[in-house]
Amino acid sequence: MDDPELWRWIWLVAVGIFAVGEGILAGSFFLLPFAVGALIATIVAFSGGGVAAQWVTFTSVSLVGALLLIPLRRRLDRTKQQNGVGARRLIDQEAVVVATIAAGPSQVGEVRLGREIWRAESNNHAEIPEGSTVRVIDVRGTAVIVTSQSV
Repeated sequence: MDDPELWRWIWLVAVGIFAVGEGILAGSFFLLPFAVGALIATIVAFSGGGVAAQWVTFTSVSLVGALLLIPLRRRLDRTKQQNGVGARRLIDQEAVVVATIAAGPSQVGEVRLGREIWRAESNNHAEIPEGSTVRVIDVRGTAVIVTSQSV
C-alpha cells in the first residue's frame, strides 16, 4: 500500500465518491471538504509527492475546508423555510369551510382554497362550522391548519 502509483488512482476514485456523495446530500456541505482534500491529494500524487505528503495534504485541506464551511452551514440551518413554495404557498390564504371542522384534536373538515378542496384542522381544536371564513396558518402533510377569522 506504499506504492505512490496506486495512491494516484485511489485519490481520484475518492474524489468521485465524495463528489457524488455531496451531490446526493445536496446542501449539507458535509462531504465537500473531503472531495476538495482528495482532489488536492490527487494533484500531489500525480506531481510525484510521497504517500505521507498525500495524506498530510488530504487531512489538512479537508480539516480546513470543514472548519471554513461551519459558518455557512449554521447560516443555512437558521434560514426559515420559505412560504410560497409548494403547499406552503397556501399559508396566510383565506379559505371557506365546506365541511364542518369538528371540535377536538385530530378532527378534520374541508376547506376550499381557490378551486381546490383541502382537508383542514382547527389550530385550537375548536369547531368551525360550514360556511365560515378561515385563514391558513400552516400545512402539515395533506392537511392545512386553519384559524377562524375574527369578525
